[in-house]
Order: sequence, then structure tokens, then C-alpha cells
Amino acid sequence: MHAPVFYVLPLATITRKRLLPHAGRVVVRVGQKVSPSDVIAETSISRKHVIVDVAEQLQVPSAKLESIVKIKRGQKIAKGEVIAEIGGVFGREVRSPADGRVAAMAGGKLVLETGRASIEVRAGVAGTVIEVIEGLGAVIRASGAVVQGVWGNGKIDAGVLLSLLEKPDDSLDASRLDVSQRGSVILAGHVSDPKTLKAAAELPVRGLVLSSMSSALISIALQAQYPILLTDGFGRRPMNQPAFKLLSTNVKRDIAVNAEFHRKMESRPEVFLSLPFTQEPPEPPEVETFAVGQTVRIISILEPAGKGSLVSLPNEPVILANGVRALAARVRLEAGDEILVPRSNLEVLV
Repeated sequence: MHAPVFYVLPLATITRKRLLPHAGRVVVRVGQKVSPSDVIAETSISRKHVIVDVAEQLQVPSAKLESIVKIKRGQKIAKGEVIAEIGGVFGREVRSPADGRVAAMAGGKLVLETGRASIEVRAGVAGTVIEVIEGLGAVIRASGAVVQGVWGNGKIDAGVLLSLLEKPDDSLDASRLDVSQRGSVILAGHVSDPKTLKAAAELPVRGLVLSSMSSALISIALQAQYPILLTDGFGRRPMNQPAFKLLSTNVKRDIAVNAEFHRKMESRPEVFLSLPFTQEPPEPPEVETFAVGQTVRIISILEPAGKGSLVSLPNEPVILANGVRALAARVRLEAGDEILVPRSNLEVLV
């Protein structure tokens, strides 16, 4: 059985594919060096579609519209511009209700795309473009330290890492933020007060890397203009020890925070630190197979941030304490206790 992998890597080489949701323009080339906030591809989408019933407004059959419609599919038109007209003493006309582009014409109706919104894909890491995917994006290769998280608010930025985290179960409140942290990425613990996120915005910071956060703050976090990444999830959870050790020993280094999170693309939010090396480090495995002796992380409300080692892997499904029959693993926690955990609730720590 393949196991999901959770990376906390002091030094590794990674490749990241960065793609637009649909075709657009790629603005980088193979061999180009990029920084985390560099735009590598861009496109635009329509914010709204307006249906104009031309046949109804002119009171003519849709089959006769071809001779009186003055625009074509794909054409850009301005608000008030004539779409179609009938001449004569009692002439009638239909004008565009807004600036836009004609997306479709059928059945006597016209679909107008209005209000374009720009979409930009940023590099997310400091590295080198090794492949350009025409019209969609690029693949970037980088070497450094990587710590993956479990949730992010969709933003990307970079800055110097400062720490307000003295131990894994610390909390962060607004009183600990001051102007000396302006423009930096803050490493901190649990946040439960919306004032803390607002204070960080007012500085402003370039990002928050938190152990955990109250789920009541999700909507505020999603509106924040800076990235927010959670290493261990929602509720009061301490930062897992590998992430705490790696990040807290790299303060005052440049760090990139990619808080984008795509379940369908199986990509995790992550932080990346460019570190010096004499020889390019190896790439981590994309998948792992569960094996006795592995260090695993438990994804469960009952065992927040639980970590331990695999003791055994029963070949057959077992009946768990909640009555569910599932493939499981016996895990020895760091405290020494052994528990039976569904394999679906385990990630291999690499």
C-alpha cells in the first residue's frame, strides 16, 4: 500500500510544476533563474456572463437575425454599441449593456463576457526553470530545505524568517507583533484571535508559518493578502518536532512561503529555504510504501500532531475501537505507548 509522504527535509532537490488553470502566456524561459514571487505565467478570465436576447427585443425570428446583427463571435464591444438593428420608420435596435467580448451567439441570443480578471502563477521557490509547458506554465528545480504543511490560504510571498516560537506548543497573540518584524516571515505557534491576523496585516508581514489555528479564523485567513501556512492543522496543535527543529534553527535566512493548496493536484503548502551546498542533494521519493521502522505522523483529531514509529503492519483488516474494519498499523508513540491506527490516518515523515 502506497503511503502519503510528508516532507521535512534539511537539504534536498525538488522540482515543482507551476501551471495556469487554462491556457495563457508563459513569461519565463528554460535556464532562467526565478525568485519565489516571480510571475512565470499569466492569463485572464471573465468575471461575469450577460445573456442578451436579441430576437426577443427586436421581435423577429432568430432565423432572420443574421442580416441585422452587426457583430461577430469573439468581437470586443463597448457599452452602448449597437448589436443589431432594424431600419425603417419604426426602426428598433439592441445595444450592448456593458463593455465585453461576444462569447457565443445561438438561438437568437448573445452571450457577452464582461469584466476580465487577471490570473498569475508565481514560482513559489527560488530556483531554475528546467522546462516550459507551452501556454500553461513551467517546471522549476531548486535545492534547499523543505517543510510541508497541512493547510494554506492560497498566497505566495518571501522574506527573512523571524521566530516568535520558543517551544512547539506556544501561542501567538497580537501583543507580540511590532514594527521590527515588518516585511518578514514570522514563525509562530497557535493562533485563536482574529486580532492577531489583522495586526500581522497592518505591519505588514510577508507571511505567517503557524503550528495551528482556530478553524473559526479560516474566512479571515483566506482574505489576508499575505500567506498563512499551518504545519499541523486546526485546533490547538503543537508544531511537529522535525518542522520546529528545522525552522527554528534557520532564523534570519530568506524563506519562501507557498501557501497554495490543491487537493485535486495533490500538492501541499510548503516553505522553502535556499541553502548553500557543494554537491546537488538528491531528490526525495514521490511515494513511499509502508514498512516497519518508518517514522510516521498521525492525522487524527484523537492524536493531534501524534508521531511515532511503525511496529507492525497486519496483512488483514482489523476491527478498530470504533467498530470500523480497516487495514491498520501498530504505532509506537514517542511517549512509548503503542496504538492501532488506520493506515489511511498515517503519513510517512521523510
